Amino acid sequence: MVAIGDIHGRADLLEKMLHLLPSDHKIICVGDYIDRGEHSADVLSMLLDRDDILCLLGNHEDMLLSFLDDPERHGDRWLRYGGLQTLQSFGVAVDHRQSSGNSGKRFLDCRDALLERMGAELVSWIRNLPLRWVSGNVAVVHAGADPGRPLNDQEPSALCWGHPEFLTRSREDGVWVVHGHTIVDEAHVQGGRVAIDTGGYATGRLSAAVISHGNIDFIKT
Repeated sequence: MVAIGDIHGRADLLEKMLHLLPSDHKIICVGDYIDRGEHSADVLSMLLDRDDILCLLGNHEDMLLSFLDDPERHGDRWLRYGGLQTLQSFGVAVDHRQSSGNSGKRFLDCRDALLERMGAELVSWIRNLPLRWVSGNVAVVHAGADPGRPLNDQEPSALCWGHPEFLTRSREDGVWVVHGHTIVDEAHVQGGRVAIDTGGYATGRLSAAVISHGNIDFIKT
């Protein structure tokens, strides 16, 4: 199995990474395909066309879905955390000329334009992304997990957004949790956690963990 860290609109790094991976391993992406980087639309298009890659839901996809469902409530927050770059990658402009009192109308217009550019197939694909993948004693999630609960009994928010004890408390069930979400200088293994988000959108280093027969190796662009 290979798990790829947070991509954040870096289609160039994803393309490079896919050429570096062993061909006989299952490929899983841990989420956060969009925002911050400049080519979110290209990343989503690449992944949508790859039936051999399992993609999990990240918190940035969760923010996108919240924006699509209720743009007036969630627009400001999503744009602050990288949604502006995602809109631009789909060719959707934000009208900054409108006053703050008309911000709701501005976000509704953006949402409608984005839905048209994305298309129903892509939106449905994102809505149906799973939160975890588990095989034996290895779990792959986006952000983390409650170390005090089994993997099949987790709150969705813990898997997608993280849990306050995930990085400080080791699991007692022997499950290794592969995750992104929290940027690290180098992909590493610590306390039963396999961290693979190396901040590719800013550092130019996309990382992946190759796990087989009890061994963990790392690949980076």
